[in-house]
Amino acid sequence: MAGPSMSVEELRVHVSADEIDTVIVAITDMQGRLQGKRIDATHFLNDVLEHGTEGCNYLLAVDVEMNTVDGYSISSWERGYGDFVMSPDLATLRRVPWQPGTAMVLADVLWLDGSPVVESPRQILQAQLDRLAARGWTAFVGTELEFILFDDSYERAWEKHYAELRPSNQYNVDYSILGTSRVEPLLRTIRLGMRGAGMQVESVKGECNPGQHEIAFKYTDALRTCDNHVIYKNGAKEIAAQAGSSLTFMAKYNEHEGNSCHVHLSLRTADGEPVFAGDRPGGVSDVFEQFVAGQLAALRELTYCFAPNINSYKRYQPGSFAPTAVMWGVDNRTCAIRVVGHGPSLRFENRVPGGDVNPYLAVAAMIAAGLHGVDNGLAPEAAFGGNAYASDAPRVPATLREAAGLWQDSTIARAAFGDAVVDHYANTAKVELTAFDAAVTDWERVRNFERM
Repeated sequence: MAGPSMSVEELRVHVSADEIDTVIVAITDMQGRLQGKRIDATHFLNDVLEHGTEGCNYLLAVDVEMNTVDGYSISSWERGYGDFVMSPDLATLRRVPWQPGTAMVLADVLWLDGSPVVESPRQILQAQLDRLAARGWTAFVGTELEFILFDDSYERAWEKHYAELRPSNQYNVDYSILGTSRVEPLLRTIRLGMRGAGMQVESVKGECNPGQHEIAFKYTDALRTCDNHVIYKNGAKEIAAQAGSSLTFMAKYNEHEGNSCHVHLSLRTADGEPVFAGDRPGGVSDVFEQFVAGQLAALRELTYCFAPNINSYKRYQPGSFAPTAVMWGVDNRTCAIRVVGHGPSLRFENRVPGGDVNPYLAVAAMIAAGLHGVDNGLAPEAAFGGNAYASDAPRVPATLREAAGLWQDSTIARAAFGDAVVDHYANTAKVELTAFDAAVTDWERVRNFERM
């Protein structure tokens, strides 16, 4: 595992030199957002470093708009909305270059007695990593996250109800050097900011939807990748806002290409040897075949972890590069599971998640699915080599309602995560569905105002 971007000793030096005066202590909530506090750096070193800091436990029991909602066992009016502890993980300590005088550390979520809050996304992933570690395996992960950039500020976008915004590019700039040059100053600022925050940037490229771009980072161990993912996502928005622009990671902003978040996963032994490479046909191992078979067997039941919002399911359209068929193939972008690389680089890519995914939940679900395949000795069907959109394979759930029902009834999910986690996130889906069912949309007004 890569080391911290900043040691505590280095932080003390920077604080003494008045170069850092603020430390952000943040957790990741159910929606994959950073929540926490900005703490005076001296107070952090003198007190929070040893004892952590506390926050209201409703942070893991609210909707997207931070409204308190019913149905959660860990936090409610009846329980008094007490606190839990945000315990800093010093391996995540780093500078935040785009905020003056600021460092950041991510925290694990604990109850006041020191026991983990198992419903916390970071703790959910850690539990699955512990299952891998018991077998001598470590997961390495890369996430490929797309966004759409707009010339409008976030304030202007709010005033316009997020409609009729001006994208930073007016046409498809997929791989275009010319087309991406006009926004390179902002993209460069984001890249350099993330590099300064301890991430290894690989590349940036344009995508198909006007204003759509992707910044890619080098893979690393699963927990660090997910930590970097949420910091990058938050930081990119902050940097865009500082430039008077805005960007969105929502899965499907309009009727064109959606924002994806393809997740690559491989395994290594404690000695760093690849687990997926082997002497089976195609240069793969038994574990690799079982892991891929587990992805397919569990994908429908675990789709909620990859697509947690109403909007997530708008991506799954034929011919859209977002998958609809639960199939796997070798370098086949029409399948939900795409196998790429060979030898030490052999890995599989889950193409189901969108830009709105909570990476901790997605990676935890991929590990749980893979271990389901290993524990049950599953074998995949032959790799699919055609157009999976036109196949008769089982389909990725088409709506949040369908995915939530499969999640709640899933024996695979309950065996891997426990009833508390499954019930907690089933309630989260219920909250979103209830809110959406009560909403009147622009589509309905255009469709019905005059003509009905």
